[in-house]
Amino acid sequence: MDELVPKDYGEEIAVFRSQVIGPVVHRQLTRGELRGALRELAGQKFRPPGAERTRHFSVPTLERWYYRFRKHGLAALRPQPRKDAGRAKALDERQKQLLCDVRREHPSASAELIVATLVRQGSVREGAVSAATVRRLLAERGLDRVSLRGTNEGLERRRWEAAYPGALWHGDVCHGPVLTGGTKWAPLRIHALLDDRSRYVVALEARSSEREDDMLGLLVRAARQHGVPETLYLDNGSTYSGKTLATACPRLGIALVHARPNKPQARGKMERFWRTLREGCLDHLDRSLSLAEVQRRLDTFLARHYHSQPHASLMGDTPGLVWGTHQTRLVSESQLAEALTVRARRRVSRDGVVSLDGRLFEVRHGFLAGRLVNVASCLVEGLPASVRVEHDGRCYELQPLDVQANARAHRARSPVPPASSVPFDPTAPDLE
Repeated sequence: MDELVPKDYGEEIAVFRSQVIGPVVHRQLTRGELRGALRELAGQKFRPPGAERTRHFSVPTLERWYYRFRKHGLAALRPQPRKDAGRAKALDERQKQLLCDVRREHPSASAELIVATLVRQGSVREGAVSAATVRRLLAERGLDRVSLRGTNEGLERRRWEAAYPGALWHGDVCHGPVLTGGTKWAPLRIHALLDDRSRYVVALEARSSEREDDMLGLLVRAARQHGVPETLYLDNGSTYSGKTLATACPRLGIALVHARPNKPQARGKMERFWRTLREGCLDHLDRSLSLAEVQRRLDTFLARHYHSQPHASLMGDTPGLVWGTHQTRLVSESQLAEALTVRARRRVSRDGVVSLDGRLFEVRHGFLAGRLVNVASCLVEGLPASVRVEHDGRCYELQPLDVQANARAHRARSPVPPASSVPFDPTAPDLE
């Protein structure tokens, strides 16, 4: 299966921006608290798509992204076309490199001072470039003054909690014992999604693998039953750091946040649940059980021993009771399907066949034969999404190839005669 990635550069930038502001999107903050949180984010470095260096983003920029995402979703974070597009091309690559070298050697020099100095030296023609253009160039290459100033690692840590159920879900995996009951031994991996405010477990599944698509499937099933959260908080490991989740989450209006490396304290709520699950269930499993039998025990543990039990962090309330107060953010099946649609470049064969993940599909539009097209398909089975070709702004449904049916099908010949007779006689001019 092809990896779910942004459909174009604009969505790739939008996904990146949603990840930058992710830590503050789910929190209910006053304006002053929001400015403080954004100032903390402005002190961190991020690597934009395609950039060679990491860079900082200013508080006004982060604030603009924050409100756009909250109001209009992922699409509002796509980069807007610049009104002055093309005017920055007055600098050649040698001049751009000179500007960057000056900033590296003199990081405190402003863009205005650099431009004025290079103009006086004759290295840059007067009026060829503005200070604003130079600032954009330096920022794109990670040479803005904020980036060069460095960051303070002495961060203050405070206990925090989402303001209401559904604002933030934690996702994680727990390693259980090796199961020996099947035809071959299988490792036990328990995948879970935990609501931060209520401590309610919205999804808990027993699997034998630990991959990104396992978490994706878990998220889809939870979304169908409970809607989607505002923020999904995951570990920083490679399992959850791929492009599939990074693209699918903002498409569904979910801010994806990863815990900082080597900061286990940030995962305390999830670890507390795993400890409860081990003490009440996992440590007592018979290793001869199958995955299905383990799943039945997990479901029973949640229903009878967890969701209905008072929780210390909830001041004696139960996870089920607090979870029942939340407002569900429902998503339709078509929204799920579109969010999980992957696109791959494929060439249609001369006989109208396209191969996708080892399966053959038939293109019933002869003019597409031999063309390089985008084939769109859904990552998760069971969603109302067809396999289709997207070409020149139009969609064409694909059908599974049925060679037996094609052998019986009648094909009418439809020669296309010329619209009118066009005289052509190469020797005629010589006869005059």
